[in-house]
Amino acid sequence: MIKHIITCVNCGKEFTSEQMHYTCDKCGDIAGTLEITYNYDQIKPVLTQAQLEQNRLQNIFRYLPLLPIGKENVITGLRIGMTPLSENITLAQEYNVANLYLKDDSFNPSLTLKDRASAISLIKAREFGYRTVATASTGNAAASMACLGAHMGLQTVIFVPESIPPAKRLQLQVYGAKIVIVKANYDAAFDLFRQVSQEKNWYNRSTAINPYNIEGKKTVAFEICEQLDFKVPDLIFVPVGDGSIISGVWKGLKDFYRIGLIDHLPRLVACQSEGSAAIANAFKTGQDQPLPVKAGTLADSISVDLPRDGVKAVRALRESQGDAVTVNDPSILQAQQILARQTGIFCEPSAAAAFAGFQKYHTEGKLRAADRILLLLTGSGMKDLASAEKGLTQKTEIIVDPVHDDVHKKLEHF
Repeated sequence: MIKHIITCVNCGKEFTSEQMHYTCDKCGDIAGTLEITYNYDQIKPVLTQAQLEQNRLQNIFRYLPLLPIGKENVITGLRIGMTPLSENITLAQEYNVANLYLKDDSFNPSLTLKDRASAISLIKAREFGYRTVATASTGNAAASMACLGAHMGLQTVIFVPESIPPAKRLQLQVYGAKIVIVKANYDAAFDLFRQVSQEKNWYNRSTAINPYNIEGKKTVAFEICEQLDFKVPDLIFVPVGDGSIISGVWKGLKDFYRIGLIDHLPRLVACQSEGSAAIANAFKTGQDQPLPVKAGTLADSISVDLPRDGVKAVRALRESQGDAVTVNDPSILQAQQILARQTGIFCEPSAAAAFAGFQKYHTEGKLRAADRILLLLTGSGMKDLASAEKGLTQKTEIIVDPVHDDVHKKLEHF
C-alpha cells in the first residue's frame, strides 16, 4: 500500500493515517472535512494504461495504487464497480449533442453507487479493529453498508428518517442491520446518530464525516475515464444532495490527471432538487460553505437540509469551471419515465435528477452541438417504487375476461 496523507480541506492540518480520524478538531464537521492524497509521482509508473489493459480484475480494486488499502484487504465474493457505461445515439440526436453516455451504477450489489464508498470505508473499519459500524442515511448508504457489513461479518447499526422508502427499509432488514427509525428528517437523524455513535465508540461510516468514503466514490470517475478510452466527456451531470458523490467524482478525475492518465479535466454540473438546493444556492451566490435549507423533495436520496460535504462540492464546481442546476419534482419523475422507456434503465428519482438537469440545460440553450455528455445514474428505481408509480402518465395495462373476443375488443382502444 502506498502511504496516503490526510489533511483538512480548510486549514491544511495533517492527520496520521495510523488511526481513524473523521473531521478536523479545529475547523469542525462542516468546514473541516478531511481529504486523502498520495505520492502521485510514486504511483505514476505503476498505474498506466498498459497496466490497466492487462489487469484482469473487474472491480474497483483494479485501481489499488490509488486506494488507501493494502492488497491483502480487498473484498472478494461481491463485484463492486466496473458498472456499464453505454452510449445512447437516439437521445444524443434528440438533444443535439455529439454524444450522450449513461453510467449506470445500479449494477452494484445493493443497487447503488454507495457500495463503492462502503467497500473502502468498511475495509478501513476492519483494519482499525472495529466490529460495529454505523451510519445515518436516507436509505442508499444504509442499504449499502448493511450489504457490505453482512458480507464482511461486521455488525451494522443504522439511523434513518421515518420517510425512508419501504423498499430501502426492507433491504436493511434482509441484510440483518439494526435499524433506528428517527421520527424526523435525515438531518435530525444524523445529529442524533453522531451523538450516540461517539458514546458507543462505533465506527462512523457517514457521508463526509468519514474521509474514506470519497476514496471509494472516486472510482466511478476512474471507470468513466477508462471506459471512454481516457477521452473524458465535456460535461458530467451528477445528482447532488450531501455533495459527497460529486466531490468523489472530482477527486477521481484529479487523481487520474495528476498521474497523466487523462490530459484535461471535464466540467461538472451539479443537479439538485429545487426543494433541496443548498449547494446550488452557495455556488450561484459565491459562497464557499452552503447554508442550510428546509429540504422537501420526493427524491429522498438527495433531500438534505445541510450538506455535510458541501464545502468540497462547491469547490469541485468552481475548480472544474462547472455549474449547478435545480429541477422540480415533476421534471424528475418525467425524466425517470423517459430514461426507462428510451434506454431501458430504471433509475430512482435522485438519479433521474441528472437527466432532468441535462434536459433543463438543453432548454436553456447551454449545450453545444459538439458536446460529449455523461449522465451519472446512481441508483435503481427498484428502491422507490411508490415514486415511480406517481410518475406514470400513460395507460399501460388493460384487464380482460379470459375470452378471445374481449382481448381483441379492448386492444382496439389501448
